Amino acid sequence: MPLLPGAQPFRHDGGEIGVLVCHGFTGTPQSVRPWAEHLARQGLTVSLPLLPGHGTRWQELAVTSRDDWYAEVDRELRGLAERCRQVFVCGLSMGGALALRLAARHGARVSGLALVNPAHRMHGRAAPALPVLRRLIPSVKGIVSDIAKPGTPESGYQRVPLNGADQLRRLLREVDAELPRVTQPLLLMHSAADHVVPPVDSARILSRVSSRDVTELVLERSYHVATLDHDAELVLAETHAFISRLTRGIDENSGTDTRLGKEGAAASGGA
Repeated sequence: MPLLPGAQPFRHDGGEIGVLVCHGFTGTPQSVRPWAEHLARQGLTVSLPLLPGHGTRWQELAVTSRDDWYAEVDRELRGLAERCRQVFVCGLSMGGALALRLAARHGARVSGLALVNPAHRMHGRAAPALPVLRRLIPSVKGIVSDIAKPGTPESGYQRVPLNGADQLRRLLREVDAELPRVTQPLLLMHSAADHVVPPVDSARILSRVSSRDVTELVLERSYHVATLDHDAELVLAETHAFISRLTRGIDENSGTDTRLGKEGAAASGGA
């Protein structure tokens, strides 16, 4: 089945520091590809998979489950862990929830998390009724392209299958119960104005995790898909700086300097 534009997975073999990047619900790798490509340019090993049911047509998402989505990122994490000295996980929206689940379940195998507008719960009065509504209504209007920057579309579904939405609701509820098991260093970046995942979700996550090394960054100029928005360069620079701080700096095998110094931050557009 043909893929949507930009839906192709992205992988780069770099040094011994690995990064798994997870896209969001109804989205594709296109929404976080600049994130993944930037980290690859710094010499890191990067994996950005296409989640099952995504990137083709919304009907495919209607017949996949939260277990399918998690199994895909779990498999990618294990593959990175086999060849990398340290592995970090990045995630946007539902990708952030999947990253938190990986951290809770894999412990020391995950060295740190960088999240952008991570989802925590389904909002709206209809959410509790999804188990019933999904049997009556196949789909509703999509949630892609919540981006403040003009002329920057997100590749994703224009419809949301309610069966998939109910799977997301269940996933987020399960991840909430696992949040106290998250102890890894955490960089959480969230938009001041987000029409898909409100800032209260980030506040709830920060209050529930057990991480002691926590950095919160408010993205003032972006909406939900901040990885494609006005603050994208800031997200890229801050993520690399975060990873660099938590690694020893030099990948002995490749000789690549993974530290983000002042010159690197300026080149990346970071403040």
